[in-house]
Amino acid sequence: MSYCVNCGVELNPGAIACPLCSTPVVNPNCHPDAAEPGFFPSRKEEVAPVSRREAALLLSSMLLSVAICCGLLNLVFYSHIWWSFFIGGAMAMLWVWFVPPLLIKGMFIWVRLTLDVLAVGAYVCLIAVALDGMDWFLALALPINVAAVVIIPVLYWIIRTRRCSLLVSAVLVLMAIGLFSMLTEYICDRYLIGEWTPGWALVVLASCVGLSIPLIIVRRVPSLREEARRRFHM
Repeated sequence: MSYCVNCGVELNPGAIACPLCSTPVVNPNCHPDAAEPGFFPSRKEEVAPVSRREAALLLSSMLLSVAICCGLLNLVFYSHIWWSFFIGGAMAMLWVWFVPPLLIKGMFIWVRLTLDVLAVGAYVCLIAVALDGMDWFLALALPINVAAVVIIPVLYWIIRTRRCSLLVSAVLVLMAIGLFSMLTEYICDRYLIGEWTPGWALVVLASCVGLSIPLIIVRRVPSLREEARRRFHM
């Protein structure tokens, strides 16, 4: 076997040029033979794109099948406990997550994120209705869901409109995680004990700040920024 003198790729017998870098092959011991099969395809072809509508229909049928099968199983064997109610809600939540982006081409990512969070909130509301727990839903789950609906789209809007770099985006995401943890703990403490006693959220916030400081330093120092780009291919 022979190899290209320029890039080192293995050459098929009778090759007259390297298939990777097009370097001419000069081998006096092997005459060119056009009938010799090559190692690489000589014709470029493209894979036909998958129909987004068909993919959405297939995914919808799969989720609906799971909900129906669980509902029938629940009706036949465990009719005294309607656990399939929660399975159907989970399938509906997954449908909102995956099917609308397939059907609506060019959907804004912030719209998609908002729908995803609202779907989670609706599923939690479904659980609250089934378990007669609307009190904890309105006082606990709903405020946390609203906080997520506000923070996630705003975070994406800032990153997108400001055209933030990878390092700046990472810092913003860490700060958003710290803020969301603080809001979550505040809402939980107000619901459970009636007052806010900072605890685990401060640990999360401190960790996010600690991770953000090195990223900010790297972003501000050109030599470190270039080294990070070379090391992590950014």
